[in-house]
Amino acid sequence: MFSSSIAENIAYGHPNISLDRIKAAAKAAAIAEFIESLPDGYQTVIGERGIGLSGGQKQRLALARALVLEPEILILDDATSSVDAETEQLIQTALTNLIGKTTVFVVAQRFSLVRQADIILVLKDGKVVERGQHRELLAVDGLYAQMYRQQIEQGVNGDAG
Repeated sequence: MFSSSIAENIAYGHPNISLDRIKAAAKAAAIAEFIESLPDGYQTVIGERGIGLSGGQKQRLALARALVLEPEILILDDATSSVDAETEQLIQTALTNLIGKTTVFVVAQRFSLVRQADIILVLKDGKVVERGQHRELLAVDGLYAQMYRQQIEQGVNGDAG
């Protein structure tokens, strides 16, 4: 994040992007409602590195920045690793909004984000050891199922479905 308006942060590096497209990206990233609640909305100036924003707000603004370019492929590396459960749900909603529009590769250690994936690849020592959908991998009762149960027991995920 840079010390400039929220709109400029979302459109960073692409000054000719319309406000409508910025708003669409913010909506897709599940951050529009927050932005619109601010006194100056999209013209609200944020501090360097997003000072004054929560970790989740920063994450969703960064996602909006990626989405404003309408990418064909989006790679997210532990996009929810430093956010609370509520923000993680908002990010999941944002990713659900992309279905059919963007191919999303998600690198994650939390299972809640990957459960809805079309295909899950489980890596061990740099090699794919399992592949399939969530329910299929649970049924196989291999490494994925073991790691999933471990997260459930630790309360990291919060849902057992």
